[in-house]
This record gives sequence, C-alpha cells and structure tokens, in this order.
Amino acid sequence: MEDKKTIELIATILALMVAIIGHEIMHGLMAYRYGDYTAKNAGRLSINPLVHVDPIGTILVPAILYLSGASFMFGWAKPVPIYVREVMRNGGYKGAINVSLAGIYYNFTLALIASTILRYVNFEAISSMFELFLVYFVFQTLIYNVVLGIFNLYPIPPLDGSHALSYFASWNRWEGIVRFYNAIQRYGMVILILLIATPLSSYFFAPIASLIKILLP
Repeated sequence: MEDKKTIELIATILALMVAIIGHEIMHGLMAYRYGDYTAKNAGRLSINPLVHVDPIGTILVPAILYLSGASFMFGWAKPVPIYVREVMRNGGYKGAINVSLAGIYYNFTLALIASTILRYVNFEAISSMFELFLVYFVFQTLIYNVVLGIFNLYPIPPLDGSHALSYFASWNRWEGIVRFYNAIQRYGMVILILLIATPLSSYFFAPIASLIKILLP
C-alpha cells in the first residue's frame, strides 16, 4: 500500500510539473514565433525544470497542500518573460492574444491526449507498479491540465484570460473594457482569493469539474 501511495505521489508531482512548466514554455515559444527572443535569450525555453521553478508556486504551495491532506495539488511556475511590444510589432493584437492563450492551448491539448489514452486502457489488466504509475500519470495529466486550462482562461487579472480579453478589447477599441481592466489590475489577486476561498468557489470550479467529467472515460 505504501508503494502504491509513493507511486501515485510521484506521478502526481510529475503530471503537475509537466502541466505548469509546459504552460510557461508555450508562452515563450509563441512569443518567439512573433519575433520576441526575450524568453529564449533568458534560457526559459528549456525543458530543464530548474529554470522554471518558482519557490512558492512550484514547491511551497504544492507541499503545503499535500501535507495538509488536500484532495488535490496546485501550483505555478516562474512566469516566462515576454516583450509584448515586439510581439505586437510583428503580430499585432492577434499575436498578443495568441501569446496570452498559448499556455491554455497547451493544457487543453494535453488533457485531450490524456483523455484519448485513458479510453483505451484496460484498468482490470494493470498488473505491475510501472503500469500503475503510467496510468495514474496520464490520469493526473488530464486533471491538472483541465484545472490549469480553465483556471487561466478566467478573465481575472493576472490570469491569461484577462490579458487576452484586454488585447481583444483594445483591438476592437472597446475603451470601456480596457479602462476597467486597468482599474482592477491591482485588485486581481484579492478577487481570486475571494472566489477561491469563499462559497463562491463552488461556482468558480464548476466548469472544471464538468469538463473533467466529460473527458474521463
């Protein structure tokens, strides 16, 4: 039983790392596509996890959640540096929107791949710890990529969805929305805490639970 718990923990950590680090790398890769070499020059397009580790988001928060017996783990990697002006010079607002959503594209793509794999798994035929590790890794990959994909899609600063919507509003000259986002930028984390740590969380996480239910075989 202890071996099983250890395998599940390792698979969970690896799935979370793949989700959050890949999310950040994709921002940098998309920016690179639009001529912004900031992330590349900073060595942030590397798959080496050490260059993406955020002491709080990648280590402390997941550790606290695990030690406190939480039913899930959550975290984030160090944000990849982006020079938006260079992106917009080459790709306009469309380029800026794609850079903002690149991590979300990545997360949803991985979730769909994991869902497809799980549909072909014969769970009753799992006969070794290695097979258990692989299946649990794929399962957690689906979970965490759905969580990160939808979570970052919310149009609340500083989440990716807020950047994408702000650029889209500027593109269409919706000045009211642009001014609104500029005004609430400093309060974004407070808004997120209120949504996550209050009864409102049931509504906040409902789309995540619904999509997971759809994708799980």
